[in-house]
Amino acid sequence: MGDKSTGRAGTTGRDSAADRTPTPETIRNVVLVGHSGSGKTTLAESLALATGVLNRAGKVHDGTTVSDYDEIEHRQQRSVQLALIPLEHAGMKINLLDAPGYVDFVGELRAGLRAADAALFVVSALDGIDGGTRMLWEECAALAMPRALVVTKLDCPQADFAATVEQCREAFGGDDPDSVLPLHLPQDGTLVRLLDARAPDAATDPDRKAVEESRNRLIEAIIAESEDEELMDRYLSGDAIDLKTLVDDLERAVARGAFHPVLASAPPADGSRHGLGTAEILELVTSAFPSPADRPQPPVTTPDGRPRPALACDPEGPLAAEVVKTSGDPYVGRLSLVRVFSGTLRPDVPVHVSGHGHSERGHEDHDIDERVGALSFPLGKTLRPAARAVAGDIVCIAKLARAETGDTLSAPAEPLLVAAWELPDPLLPIAVAAHSKADEDKLSQGLGRLVAEDPTLHLEQNQDTRQLVLWCLGEAHADVLLERLRSRYGVSVDPVPYVVPLRETFGAPARGRGRHVKQSGGHGQFAICEIDVEPLPPGSGFEFVDRVVGGSVPRQFIPSVEKGVRAQLAKGVSAGFPVVDVRVSLIDGKAHSVDSSDAAFQTAGALALREAAAGAVIRLLEPVAEVRVMVPDDHVGGVLSDLSGRRGRVLGTEPVGSSGRTLVRAEVPEWEIVRYAVDLRSLSHGAGTFTRSYVHHEAMPEAVAARILG
Repeated sequence: MGDKSTGRAGTTGRDSAADRTPTPETIRNVVLVGHSGSGKTTLAESLALATGVLNRAGKVHDGTTVSDYDEIEHRQQRSVQLALIPLEHAGMKINLLDAPGYVDFVGELRAGLRAADAALFVVSALDGIDGGTRMLWEECAALAMPRALVVTKLDCPQADFAATVEQCREAFGGDDPDSVLPLHLPQDGTLVRLLDARAPDAATDPDRKAVEESRNRLIEAIIAESEDEELMDRYLSGDAIDLKTLVDDLERAVARGAFHPVLASAPPADGSRHGLGTAEILELVTSAFPSPADRPQPPVTTPDGRPRPALACDPEGPLAAEVVKTSGDPYVGRLSLVRVFSGTLRPDVPVHVSGHGHSERGHEDHDIDERVGALSFPLGKTLRPAARAVAGDIVCIAKLARAETGDTLSAPAEPLLVAAWELPDPLLPIAVAAHSKADEDKLSQGLGRLVAEDPTLHLEQNQDTRQLVLWCLGEAHADVLLERLRSRYGVSVDPVPYVVPLRETFGAPARGRGRHVKQSGGHGQFAICEIDVEPLPPGSGFEFVDRVVGGSVPRQFIPSVEKGVRAQLAKGVSAGFPVVDVRVSLIDGKAHSVDSSDAAFQTAGALALREAAAGAVIRLLEPVAEVRVMVPDDHVGGVLSDLSGRRGRVLGTEPVGSSGRTLVRAEVPEWEIVRYAVDLRSLSHGAGTFTRSYVHHEAMPEAVAARILG
């Protein structure tokens, strides 16, 4: 990053490093992180142009752009999925992962973080830093992932590089703002490299002063992070520190995540191949970001949970790879994007597929063998054949029929399971119904493919409401899922109002009589029973008591009455929701020696319960959830007020360390938080998150029940 590198961008061609088999030491896996509209895709295309992947018209040889894959992205004018862009620079293969910036697609971002060894945070000089980007920085910090920042859109007249750098220092510097400093200063359309250059001769005095101050601050920050304890003493005593020492210490500090350089970027001018800062960004990625061999590998076990030795990023080691993304292609079928952590992956060989399983989300647990199809490196819509993928590399596999996102690929003789990465909980329910009978026939298969592609999707067939529910991360996530279901798999569905699973209970004791008497040729039907119904304390469930005396109901038909009562309880007695927390006592009845039967007494039991309900007070019970909301301190008041308006009972608030965040705990009726995933995002400007867990059902206020039931 000083004068030891020319900063010249490499090119791709027939003998490029991307086409040759690299070694782990010559690979860099980097994910682009930033909010939607920050300029990630423009930056990716600038880097691709500088390295020869794109021509000057911004196209690869097949006429598409490097991220030109999903037709939904064209219609929505935003990235909705992770894109891999293989680049080459200075003999290094760079797997650049362009992750969506919109919070609804954080699952794709988590996949990018899993596949990458370092992150470039992209910050717009016009829009600044949003709450979601701050949260992602903290997430990367928890993973000890090396990070750098790129300030984009510097070609705009309103751009202010210095002000944006100060925002980055405040947002990401934590207790040490000098861990976030620029390596270069943009002046007069060029970059002044602070470590090995002074201000241009034509620079004004203020510009010269800015360069000198920034240079001194950068040098002091590098020396403060140096592993050479004598370097600071030498510097303070006035010794000149040579450039190579500074650059080496800088690169080591970046690689271990102790220093986060800020770089500048602007797209290439017309006819140019190099935008402002592209050479410097490529230089940083190849010289300061770690190789896969320098990063710890995720822990592994056997599929049955027994511990295994830690993995090393060794092409000769045991095979351990992970599917980080699954997508469907209309021509080649299912495509699996795979990060290889250990060993070497080759085409047309058997592998063992191990999956963690998320049955609660509709994902099955895998423990099977499959054969690997063709390997390829994607570039736009083109898949370039690959002979192998070594440890540390990222590759596409065609036609893995069973493997899903998050599954592990290993040798059949030595099955392994890579530890799962954390998935966000989908908290926005979208109820759907097939548009037509033809769609209904294809719905199961289409939804199965969606689930295989997207581990953040939770598919639920609610037994109480009989609704098919897609639990999503937000409205944009839901829109993409439904559009993908229609355009890719030919299945149309219609959204329907989501129904919260309520319960019913008796508000007071009641009595009912069920009479089922029918006489037609042959055996008739005869059964009469009388029951008492009593409400029980919340959470008691259902009790059935036999209080018959004198044999008025034969012993063999008493279980039949209970069965009929239970069936009616499941159907409900007022609004169609299951009845809970009641005791039903069979007190009397009548039977016929010929015409009584099991079926007749089941029917009589159900009729008796319905008659008891007809003259009783029936109360609706609604589910209540404990909601845990994490928000920045300055949004706590708004969150508390909003929860109160949702009939919530606040249980407490507590600060979360020194992060400037507060955890708010409350119990809130689930009916009131159906759209909370969307509303909280708006309320907290994207900086709030929440979880919820079922607590109990409780009586719904009559006014609310009347409003909900219309």
